[in-house]
Amino acid sequence: MFKFTIKKGVIMHFNEVFNIVKARRESLNVTQETLAQLSGVALRTLKQFESGKGNPTLQTLQKIGDALGLEVTVVVKNRELTHESSKDSF
Repeated sequence: MFKFTIKKGVIMHFNEVFNIVKARRESLNVTQETLAQLSGVALRTLKQFESGKGNPTLQTLQKIGDALGLEVTVVVKNRELTHESSKDSF
């Protein structure tokens, strides 16, 4: 299984995500039209996404990932502020 992770504070440039999705689609010999049907994502949206012009929602990424056998993971970490750092920020 392929996996890509989006973490708060760690920027995975969307071009990397686009490239992963496109490479996976092509390795499976799946056309954009077929992926659109399998994922429930509009063909226009998929084409924009793969060309790097789109700004997909997490839900769209999940649909595409599910159709291609990719795992989409979002990790949000909460950093607790110390008393010292919180008083300095005001």
